[in-house]
Amino acid sequence: MSRTSIFLNCSWRIFVRLSVAAVVVTVGLSSLPSSWAEDISFFRIGTGSTGGTYFPVGGILANAISNPPGSRACNRGGSCGVPGLIAVAQSTEGSVANVNQLANGLLDSGFSQADISFWAYRGEGIFKDQGGVPGLRAIANLFPESVHLVVRRNSGIRSVRDLKGLRISIDLEGSGTQVDALLILEAYGISPDDFEAVSVQSGIASDMLRDGELDGFFIVAGTPVNAVKFLAADSLVTLVPIDGKEAETLRQAYPFFAEETVASGTYFNVPATKTLSVGAQWLVTDAADEDLIYDITRALWHESTRKMLLRGHPKGRLITIDTAISGLGVPLHEGARRYYREIGLID
Repeated sequence: MSRTSIFLNCSWRIFVRLSVAAVVVTVGLSSLPSSWAEDISFFRIGTGSTGGTYFPVGGILANAISNPPGSRACNRGGSCGVPGLIAVAQSTEGSVANVNQLANGLLDSGFSQADISFWAYRGEGIFKDQGGVPGLRAIANLFPESVHLVVRRNSGIRSVRDLKGLRISIDLEGSGTQVDALLILEAYGISPDDFEAVSVQSGIASDMLRDGELDGFFIVAGTPVNAVKFLAADSLVTLVPIDGKEAETLRQAYPFFAEETVASGTYFNVPATKTLSVGAQWLVTDAADEDLIYDITRALWHESTRKMLLRGHPKGRLITIDTAISGLGVPLHEGARRYYREIGLID
């Protein structure tokens, strides 16, 4: 069986388990004591496709914040989640879909790239025509998705400014990567007329670069990215830094950008590279109950959740309290703000 088949089978099994669990919980409510049933509430977390990162991370967090009546006590090795809460990770089309469903009341919470939530909150960028979602609020920044500017190793490209006159993929139109790429190019004084822009997804861009049809491409994703990893394994590429005064200007203008370093060893023979990142963030709306979001935020950062994240997914180690409010593109929900103020993370 191929790796892809194994992964898809595992993802499907996870999806089936979550679906069956939801059915069992729903059917089982009738057999619970009436006092328990009255205390149960459900909380939907919009994630992404079953083959992506958002869905499995969402499943871990849903488990961590859940604490149905009758659960074993936290101090006895049981659930340390919100009493009476049953959270469910729901597969969706991703950031834009989650934001739209939050706006329409179809989700209780959802994951989104910080840049997408920023544009949605302000009614700008890709949300300019449909209008903003000013009620968006953040529970936490979860993990960084790094901006990669990938170029051929022997191309002589050392700076973003060196892209002039070259053939560069900026990803698909309407994607978060393309929006970010154009902002970065503008900060370095490069207009769309200064280079040959190609709009293809990262997998195709990787193949085109390997075949000599591209000089480089942008991709925004959590490290390591397979499209980059396989090229680096053949010593074909390196990364271009996105730093200096231009990066500082971007961070001041667009609060969803944060400083990031792709560590040495992330990709074969590619040195540590300074860049920018956008956070994968957990969102709700301002209509969410303040006490509930306070309790969810507290459960998110409980030590038992940390253990579940470390065991459950490679990205789990990056979900830390130190970066909980880094690069937020929307305001904190008042419940989350209360918790962070309580622990001294904010004034």
